[in-house]
Amino acid sequence: MARRTRRAMAQINVVPYIDVMLVLLVIFMVAAPMMQPGLVNLPSVDRADRQLSIQPLRVEIDKNGGYSLIDGAGKPQPQADIVALTAAIKVKLEGQADRPVVIAADKAVRYEAVVKTMDALKRQQVQRVGLVVQPGK
Repeated sequence: MARRTRRAMAQINVVPYIDVMLVLLVIFMVAAPMMQPGLVNLPSVDRADRQLSIQPLRVEIDKNGGYSLIDGAGKPQPQADIVALTAAIKVKLEGQADRPVVIAADKAVRYEAVVKTMDALKRQQVQRVGLVVQPGK
């Protein structure tokens, strides 16, 4: 009589893996509502802060990165670069330190150009710098 040899079973027991997966699922389901996504509170453009009694100087940045300075309702005065722009603004603000300067930039202009312009104006001690936006519909 010949004896049969027993072979080892070549199956993986997946029950412990399923248990671990279900525990992780429960942990994530409990923890997910507690996580706060990063929220940015943007200002509303439907309302203006206040009516200005004096016409601000307007700095325009076109889509090619060119600068223009508009004094009141006058025509744009093209400026070569940011140094020339800040020098022209400094001359216009002589004796009018409280006069605001607003920046109107094209949608296609990089945010970096707007920030550099604001930084250059602040370094020249321009007290009031703002941004021009198109009101919402």
